[in-house]
Amino acid sequence: MRISREKIVRLSHQITEVLVDSADVEFVDDRDTIRQQVVLILTGALKEEEKVELEVRKKITSQKKEILEGSEEWDVLFKKYYGDELRRMGVAAAPDDRERRS
Repeated sequence: MRISREKIVRLSHQITEVLVDSADVEFVDDRDTIRQQVVLILTGALKEEEKVELEVRKKITSQKKEILEGSEEWDVLFKKYYGDELRRMGVAAAPDDRERRS
């Protein structure tokens, strides 16, 4: 999923606020340092997701038969290969956001 730097920063502020408001979290660094780490984590996770998506697209296009993007067969293969890649990376189940992007 591609989101702007501005949205990542906005999310980092919201996540940091939730952490600050939580009685279960104790900060050992200042709030801005934590927020910057959240930005790095979100950016890294989105880059990994992008790599997975590229790998899945590569697998689909390498099929002997041409499969048109947007077709039911393409969507089924995308979901299958995406899930396979996440499991290979050790990530359990992840929500499918393909339908929201279409």
